[in-house]
Amino acid sequence: MTSTRAFVLSISGVAVAVSAVSAALVVNTLVVRYERDVSRMVFNDNVQVLDELHRRAGFETDSLRRLLEARPEPASRAYIVVSIEDHRLWYRHGDTVLYTALVATGSGKILESTGSIARWRFETPRGRLTVVSLDTNPVWIPPDWYYVEEAIRRGLGIVKLTRGTPLQGPGGQTLSVVGTEIVRRVKNGKATPVPASEGKEIVFGGNLVIPPFGTSQRKYQGVLGTHRLNIGDGYALHGTNKPETIGRSVSHGCVRLGNEDIAWLYHNVSVGTPVYIY
Repeated sequence: MTSTRAFVLSISGVAVAVSAVSAALVVNTLVVRYERDVSRMVFNDNVQVLDELHRRAGFETDSLRRLLEARPEPASRAYIVVSIEDHRLWYRHGDTVLYTALVATGSGKILESTGSIARWRFETPRGRLTVVSLDTNPVWIPPDWYYVEEAIRRGLGIVKLTRGTPLQGPGGQTLSVVGTEIVRRVKNGKATPVPASEGKEIVFGGNLVIPPFGTSQRKYQGVLGTHRLNIGDGYALHGTNKPETIGRSVSHGCVRLGNEDIAWLYHNVSVGTPVYIY
């Protein structure tokens, strides 16, 4: 019979009593992945807790296993797995890991627009998705929530500009759409295009302006990094111009990777590749 001799393992100042036979498992898993939860993992030869630790450490990923059993992939097909909790992506073929990378995932935050019923929750979708298209140097077209979020952050009002209806501003100025450009027209009739980019949106009469779709002011270059793998419903795996966010829960739902990592996937993943997110 296995000895029940116990010892005390100290991790992050918390004493955890474990059986000797479980020592290696606890050391590896707690140090690498669950240091942040160790204060809640005080147990004494508790088989149920050890089994839960075993699952959470990745030896038994129940949600992913259920997905794969419900719709098993052909042995010839590679697939992508994303763990929201671990902020990690794996590109696998069967049991072989072909590539792995850290990622950023949805923040889980809720944004509500003052004075309207608009409400957004920024979560990465879970389940089985599919790579539906790939592109390079992707252009980001900010959704309305981006402008709402920016207006709140900067303490501004918000107004939506529509084609054919100029906005009236101070000193007889107007803001209107001409073709694919938003132009500012002064009292003497002179009109000039108004530039806009991430963090430098159009502010007019104390309001942050939401440009119409199709205007150049609603097309941002570089925000999504060098490559993008679209997985449907507006979600994607893409690069970023903020590499410091990788490994954190900070996105608005998409899965962000470093530009080097997303470039590798772009050159090795094909349309139709399954993407399991759990």
